[in-house]
This record gives sequence, structure tokens and C-alpha cells, in this order.
Amino acid sequence: MLTVKPQRGYWCECWTEDLTDGAGWPALRASFDAHSAPQADRWVAVTLRTISPALDPDASDQAWAWLYQGRIATRRALMRSEPCTVTVTQAQTRITWTIRPVLFLPLAHRQGTELPPCTHEFKPRTPHASD
Repeated sequence: MLTVKPQRGYWCECWTEDLTDGAGWPALRASFDAHSAPQADRWVAVTLRTISPALDPDASDQAWAWLYQGRIATRRALMRSEPCTVTVTQAQTRITWTIRPVLFLPLAHRQGTELPPCTHEFKPRTPHASD
């Protein structure tokens, strides 16, 4: 039985989408579990600051606009448990970061619990000479 309650947090993802072919599906590039609104928006901010030197001028402007103005609105929305999206378009690639409020469920562990009797019947396989 689990004694730890679910923890509130934020599930963050980064997706890219190729805009040239029109039929391409977005591709998940990264995900992150944040335990606070500041940690969630910081993940996006650090990524944008890291890639901004490689972006074209329009995409760089989009990134820095969010960093200077949009980030405050994002943090406020997250504090109200609202999902947020940040999007930058670089040439023919759309990069989208999503942040959603979630409940992280604790995982069960086997510490302090009795294993079923059948586990004591298991014998590891010994390799044969031909293996």
C-alpha cells in the first residue's frame, strides 16, 4: 500500500514540426518533470537562451519576446494551474514547448514488503557450454 500522496507538478515537453511537407507529424524532442512553476518555465527559458544564438533574426525575436514579456504571463498562468505553450518558428521548423499541470503518482516499491512465495522457487538459469 502506498503511503505517499500524489505530488502536484508540471509535465513539460518540447516538440518540433517540419512545416515544409504539411503531412509531417510533430516529433517529441524532450520532456521534463518539474515540481514547481518556476522550475517549469526555467526549463523553457534555459533552452531558449541556449539556442537563441543559432536562430534566425525572426525566431530570435520571438524567443526574446517570450523571455522578456511572455515568461511573466506564463508563470502566472502556471500558478493558476493553467497549461501553457511557447512557440518559436525557425525557418521551416516550428518548435513548441508545452507545460501542463499534473499530479505525479508515487511508484510502488518493494522495500519492507513480503514477496510472494513463488519468488523463492525461481532458480537462475545456469549457462551451458554451448551458450
